Amino acid sequence: MEEVTEAVNNLSIAEGAAGAAAAAPGAEGHKKNRIQVSNTKKPLFFYVNLAKRYMQLHEEVELSALGMAIATVVTVAEILKNNGLAVEKKIMTSTVDVKDDARNRPIQKAKIEILIGKTEKFDELMAAAAEEREAAGAEEEQS
Repeated sequence: MEEVTEAVNNLSIAEGAAGAAAAAPGAEGHKKNRIQVSNTKKPLFFYVNLAKRYMQLHEEVELSALGMAIATVVTVAEILKNNGLAVEKKIMTSTVDVKDDARNRPIQKAKIEILIGKTEKFDELMAAAAEEREAAGAEEEQS
């Protein structure tokens, strides 16, 4: 888990970058502040840390998921809310047609989009977490 956290912390997200888990090309196009969550590709805390990084660049971040990944995206949003980093602004649900190659016809999947925004204490909490990481790193070097 620490490797995942470290990898996410080492990500550099350029202002115009789509990002590793950002929107796939589609009818809605690219959104710089959207994270599409999968429950098979990356661990939960990858998305939590990615959302933190996106929130450093944007006031709002949209978390999106289809089907079985909905539970993961709700958990990500709840972790951010419970840690005082985010507030939920809007929750949208819908169904989308997804092409099923096996049956050669579209199937409907549930979709959720959760719009979260920074709390007033976001920058303060992120700075405190960075200080804790630096202090822990200094302790490791001394031992």
